[in-house]
Amino acid sequence: MKKNLKITPEGTKDYLFKECTAVDYVCKKIQNVFDNHQFHRVITPALEYYDLFSTDLSGISPESMFKTTDNNGRLIAVRPDSTLPIARLVSTRMQNEVLPVRLYYNQAVYRNNPSFTGRSNEIMQMGIELIGSRGKRADLEVITTAIQSMQAVSDDFRIEVGHSMLFNTLLDSLDADDEIKEHIRIYIENKNYSALNDILDKLKPSDTVTAIRTVPSLFGGEEVFERAEKIINNKKALDAIEYLKSLYKDLSTLDLGDKIIIDLGLVQHNDYYSGIVFTGYVLGYGDAILSGGRYDKIFDEFNCSIGASGFAININHLAEQARYYSKSNIPEVLVFAKNDCDIMKAIKYTSKLVEQGTKAQFSDLFDEDEARKFAEKLGIKKFEIIGD
Repeated sequence: MKKNLKITPEGTKDYLFKECTAVDYVCKKIQNVFDNHQFHRVITPALEYYDLFSTDLSGISPESMFKTTDNNGRLIAVRPDSTLPIARLVSTRMQNEVLPVRLYYNQAVYRNNPSFTGRSNEIMQMGIELIGSRGKRADLEVITTAIQSMQAVSDDFRIEVGHSMLFNTLLDSLDADDEIKEHIRIYIENKNYSALNDILDKLKPSDTVTAIRTVPSLFGGEEVFERAEKIINNKKALDAIEYLKSLYKDLSTLDLGDKIIIDLGLVQHNDYYSGIVFTGYVLGYGDAILSGGRYDKIFDEFNCSIGASGFAININHLAEQARYYSKSNIPEVLVFAKNDCDIMKAIKYTSKLVEQGTKAQFSDLFDEDEARKFAEKLGIKKFEIIGD
């Protein structure tokens, strides 16, 4: 027997009945939110040319991509991200569309994660892209759409909001080489504060070093802004804080209490994002289930200078954590055909029951005793016989 005949590749899994029901339920709920905001679905290829994801702005390392070649030897990547393919789509096939355009997707992305990390390599995502809009109105709509998407499937969630320019401007003013700056970014992103302090201790003391050391702890409600303004004297960083303060004031009218949190230490792929950034969490799962923000710079790669923002939701983890397994797939009635001449009658009768709103299933077993045992094992309470 072949060694790998009965297993799936690392980082992938089969989804059985209740898990599929949970995924379908979550997708349907989130799609309703997207439809209500007038976003329209697009599908991009699972295979794209590697060049699309090799830009400095992608934030995707070559090692994390599954790669192959086409018939001409050109390097192909299995889609690790949905935003860049949609940016390609908009800048080519949709270049004559009236802006802004509202798009959403429901498709898998593939990441070649290191072994034994427990992370999925195949991730089903839903997300939106609001393309052709900049400023506060667009940012508020994207964030509220994210909030409503989380509300549609979970009561126990929180949204953390930050601004990429705050960290970027602090790093730009730091007296250190690019390698050290990248280590600092990674340590803050991974919340490795011990390693962060070790590297900052080796730098010459300054207001910027103090600010970078403190920023990860600036997490909470409105009081965060006052604390930040006391330690940050960089004008661009203060402008970002002022913008966040305005957004938070508007979002507070949603009356969600501590479900909306300001996180000034929120660091994602900083070359990717150019404005607000936000993440979403649900109770019982440590990693972010939702992430997004503003990424205007992406369209510069396509010689198309337009604003863009959006977010992606990890559907698999959301369905798993939200526990939407309560809806039963067990039929209420099992319909059995007594004789071969009654088969079509039984099938038609089953269809009629379904049309009337009854969960009915036709039995394809030819022995009545076997059919009754099947119904008993499955927990089907009603057994109907068509025929003599």
